This record gives sequence, structure tokens and C-alpha cells, in this order.
Amino acid sequence: MSTSTSSPTLLYLSRSDITALGGAHSQPYVDAIVDGLASHARGDYVQPLKPYLRWAGADHIADRIIAMPCYLGGEEPVAGLKWVGSRQHNPVSFGLERASAVIVLNDAQTNYPIAILEGGLISGMRTAAITAVATRYLARTGFTDAACIGCGPIAHMQMRTLLEQFPSIARIHLFDLSGSAANALAAKLAESYPDVDFPCAASAESAVRAADVVVTCTVTDSPYLAYEWLKSGVFISNVSIMDVHKDVYEKVDKVVVDDWDQSNREKKIINQLVLEGRFSRERLHAELGEIVIGDRPGRENDNEIILLNPMGMALDDIICARHFYRLANERGIGTQLPLYG
Repeated sequence: MSTSTSSPTLLYLSRSDITALGGAHSQPYVDAIVDGLASHARGDYVQPLKPYLRWAGADHIADRIIAMPCYLGGEEPVAGLKWVGSRQHNPVSFGLERASAVIVLNDAQTNYPIAILEGGLISGMRTAAITAVATRYLARTGFTDAACIGCGPIAHMQMRTLLEQFPSIARIHLFDLSGSAANALAAKLAESYPDVDFPCAASAESAVRAADVVVTCTVTDSPYLAYEWLKSGVFISNVSIMDVHKDVYEKVDKVVVDDWDQSNREKKIINQLVLEGRFSRERLHAELGEIVIGDRPGRENDNEIILLNPMGMALDDIICARHFYRLANERGIGTQLPLYG
């Protein structure tokens, strides 16, 4: 990747541009995430710990802006940053999505910026792709029942991705504290998947108890998901991080993370357990990339209960953004912006 030395420009890709490049479907993200996790396992990246920016009035755990930088090596190296902001009150107070983001890509030879991409779609879909890749390695083959706790926009991307990637799914059990949100997600998914059932559960517990794969998509800051709810052989993708009680980490057969250093910080549940002397890097089964490249086993029998705690990595965003940047240049999609005017 390179930029002109005489008149540098930026390629701007809006959400609609990314959608036109296939960004509303899961396969590009799944393919990119597999490659990204392999690069992570092989150490072909640089990824500083992401800082959280908060100020007075940040009343909820989701009220923050995060800077997520990463350099990605390989045949076509690139660097970049996702700048992702979130306010819990955005949907109610402003009619906006809770989170917003932009991704900046930089040429790895000159360090000049070469692209700016709307990052909300990429951020949500790459997170769903992580669940899908993990499900490939950590869920029981041919599973039929999934559960989704929390039924907002992130849940929609997560469930649509699972449905696209796993045709064996027959039922998705939905629960949200807002019954209308669960009903709305059920109706939206049923439009595209009329042969799948989308029952709305009366409680998070009943949804979880019915599922072979559980995905958490909430904004809770208090654990609620108990070990006693988990059926034998279940895989839990703990996307929203704070949902699962501490003892679950101690009782399940395997705990997997995407990146240990990213997971063990910011007083998240793993970090709390480490500080309390109840968990450690040595007790971790694997980072997900180690499983993808075959250095560590995934699921080894149908009875294992496996928990994934995916904090989310800048690497995920940058490798997906690189894919759409390449494709946009090939197809002439996007808006060229002169850097100097």
C-alpha cells in the first residue's frame, strides 16, 4: 500500500460504500478474521493496549471513547486506528446508534494516512465474525439451538452471521429486558430465515438453558449468567464481557480469549479474577488464534463447556478495513479526498 508523494489523498468509504462492497454479509469478515487471528498467533503484528477516554458525566460502563491502534504485517503491511465512541443514552436521547466509529488506515512505508472508513458496520460485523470463527472450533458440530441475550443492533449482526455460517441452526432463543426489542429482532430475522424459529424467552435463564451456543449482546455492568444455567456441551461467546458470573470461569472446561493482555485489564471479570488470585494466564486454555492455526486444540468432546471472552482487538478492525480498502480501489468505489486541499 502506498500513497502519492506529490499529492497525497485519502480514500473515504462511507457505510453505504462498505455495504456496496459486500460489507453487510458475514463472509468477508470471517475470511479476514481467520487471517487476522493467524497473524496474531504468529506474532506478525504490533498492538498497544487500547486507552479508554472518559470524563465527568460518563455514568455507564459503555460511556467512553476508545483508541485502538495496530500494525499488521505480512505481504501487504498496513497500520491503522479505530476511534470508537459510545454513549448509553444515544438511542433514547438522540435517536442514534449507541456506538459510532471511524477507522484510519496508514501506509506502512510513509506512515501517511491513506483511507478513512466508517467503522460502525465493520466493528459490529467483525465482532460477529469472531463469534462465528470461534463457533467453528468450539461449538458442537451440527448444533441446532442458539441463544442471544440482548437484542439490539449488535445482536442482529451476531445472529445474522451465525445463520449465514451455520445452516444447522433451527432455533434462536431471544431475550431482552425490553420485550419489544426481542420481538422486533425475531421479526427482522424471520424475514430472511422463515424456516428458523425465533422464540422470545421469558428470561435470560430459560434462553440459556435451551441453547448449544450462547451469545451475550448486552450493555450490563453486573454479571447475571450462572453456571447452573449451562447445558452440557454448550459454547458461550461472551461478547459483552461483563455478563458471566466469576465462578463460571473457574468451573467451565475451557476458557479462551482473543488476546490475554487486552482481556486482563480495565477491571473486567477476568482482570478481577486475576487480582483476586482466582485465575491466571496459566489457567487459560488458549488464545483463539492458537486454536485457528492448530497450536492448541479446540473442542475435544461433545460434553465440554467452553467460554470465549473476546475483548476485541484493533487487529480485527484493521484487517477487515484493509480488505474493503483493497476492494474499493479495485472497483473504483469511495470518495477521494485531497490531504492538502
